[in-house]
Amino acid sequence: MRSILQKRALRLVFGANVISMLGSGMNSAAVAWYILEATHSEVALGNFAVLQTLPAMLMLPFTGVIIDREDRRRLVMMLDAVRALIILTVSLLSFTRRVKVWELYGMNTLVAAGFWMFWPTITALVQELTPGEEFVHANTFLLAGIQGGWLIAGSIVGFVYNRIGLGGVLLIDFSTYLVSFLCYLSVRSGRHVVPRPAELHSDLVAAETALERFLREMRAALRFLEANRKLLLLGFCWALFLGAMMTGVVVTPPLSERVFHAGAVGYGWLNAGWGMGAFLSAFYAPWLIARFGARRSIAVSMGLLAICMSVAPLAPALALAVCAYGVMGSARGLSGVAMNTSLMQQVPPHFMGRVQNTFYFLGTALQIALALLVAAVAQLNLVAGFSIIGMVYAVAFVSAIWPAPVAVGEVAPTEG
Repeated sequence: MRSILQKRALRLVFGANVISMLGSGMNSAAVAWYILEATHSEVALGNFAVLQTLPAMLMLPFTGVIIDREDRRRLVMMLDAVRALIILTVSLLSFTRRVKVWELYGMNTLVAAGFWMFWPTITALVQELTPGEEFVHANTFLLAGIQGGWLIAGSIVGFVYNRIGLGGVLLIDFSTYLVSFLCYLSVRSGRHVVPRPAELHSDLVAAETALERFLREMRAALRFLEANRKLLLLGFCWALFLGAMMTGVVVTPPLSERVFHAGAVGYGWLNAGWGMGAFLSAFYAPWLIARFGARRSIAVSMGLLAICMSVAPLAPALALAVCAYGVMGSARGLSGVAMNTSLMQQVPPHFMGRVQNTFYFLGTALQIALALLVAAVAQLNLVAGFSIIGMVYAVAFVSAIWPAPVAVGEVAPTEG
């Protein structure tokens, strides 16, 4: 694990993500709480969650090809710069007048569009910078920093929101994007693109239109997935996990407000539990994955998420609910490391963007339906809303333990 931190480029990437996610976590928690206070409606939170996924549905089919063709460091820098300017604009609006919910929806939609391109890009960049034998450790640092930073920041919001307001939180988020941009600027110089296999029929390739080239590259990625059944099962589990996790924003604020009557502080404690669990998972995830394998680690994590999500709203005290969230955060950290590591081991770097985006597309499609369903149900019965998310995690558990057939000749096709 020390060898990872000895690499300057990876230190900068990990540091940039911790700082950036501290701001993003504060942003997400503050906006969700502001919307709940302004509307007193789980349906409004469901709309908030849906707007996080709509950009993904539009962008993911196209951005995978861009990620595999362009310099990933420069893409991340561009995404940081654009999102910083959007957040600064809304922050200034909130300081000068009472910000409106539709403005927050708009900001959230644009920032989410950047996020859904950012995450597969940063994962592909880490794969590019990391030796194959260090994938587990690199993903441990990446996921611990991102999840710990994001969700511990959510807990900070619970304690400072009443003092600095939404505008102050957004201003902090803007400053973290600036720091992140400077870190990526220092990772390396010049343009770097992942080497690709020699393309077949070079004369035909040279005569292609942009659309024909895009369709050819997407077909190559789909053929690769079709030939790797084990990878398809991993992707199905990932999609279920992603849809369930992103829907948590619909039920967590009402849990603090309606069940424990703890307000923003209670919301902060619940986020702190999840964030601390995600951070602590970094200390044991590599050992568990090495001992039991990635697949069993994912299965155990999905099982714990299913159980804890179902029982959290039944806790007799806030402290017990915080403990349940801590276990869920820890399971999320372990499963994230195991899934990312499996993906890096099974997918060639020149396919990484397209394969990830395929799985994210499925996950975000699920989230749209799940967020609307959970919001409508939670408005009537919060426990039932939690149970629906728990059942999705349970299906992910089944996917993780399902026997994975190994097709003969599972190899990556060429780009031709």
